[in-house]
Amino acid sequence: MSSVIAIIEARMTSSRLPGKVLMPAGGKPLLQILIERLSRADSLDGIVVATTINDDDEPIAALCERMGVGCFRGSEDNVLERVCGAATKFNADVIVEITGDCPLVDPWQVDQAVKVFSDGYPDTLYVSNGFPAGNSPMGMSVQVFKTRELLDVLDTDPDELEREHVSCRFYSEEGADRYRPRHISYAPPMNRPDIWVTLDYVEDYELIKALYEDVSIGNANFGIREVIEWVDLHPDQHNRSRKKRGL
Repeated sequence: MSSVIAIIEARMTSSRLPGKVLMPAGGKPLLQILIERLSRADSLDGIVVATTINDDDEPIAALCERMGVGCFRGSEDNVLERVCGAATKFNADVIVEITGDCPLVDPWQVDQAVKVFSDGYPDTLYVSNGFPAGNSPMGMSVQVFKTRELLDVLDTDPDELEREHVSCRFYSEEGADRYRPRHISYAPPMNRPDIWVTLDYVEDYELIKALYEDVSIGNANFGIREVIEWVDLHPDQHNRSRKKRGL
């Protein structure tokens, strides 16, 4: 039976917002919030955090131990190698790639992406709901592919971009014929790529913290619809985050 493992890329040494993955919201580190949200996805057999061997990332490893989830520690600069190491150590057949700067990922979106991948494989070797062709809000990205395909990328002289952006070969123009990527497009009201809830700057943190603390009070299991509704009700906070990016 295939083992479907969510692998979260997370580290403390972000150049734009150091320590961002453990910043608090509602009394919890954002990484804990992300892990708790992913744990509600029925399609996952496990969750692993892929962090680095740097001493700065000891708190991430400690959080994983407290929560009882897997932790793999590898290269800081070669994220591709780190994710491959995590997948190999924890016997993942299918990887659900999640980045630590997406703490509000919806478990329903995870389950849907895994199903689309499972139903379409091997006609398609990669499924995503985000960049470059999906229309989910930025910061709720889910990517699904087989470990064997990622190991092939690692073994075939990956360039600097591929070492940093793990799955970019799958959705590149050059990879289209081989990997036949599938990008999920949502119908209204979920087709909102204009919304950004990804964690890069302090303005993003302020937005995500306020959103989580407001919405989780009445609905701890909120998803993409509630995220969109909250952002539409708080345009000023969202606009501060977008302005930081020059949008």
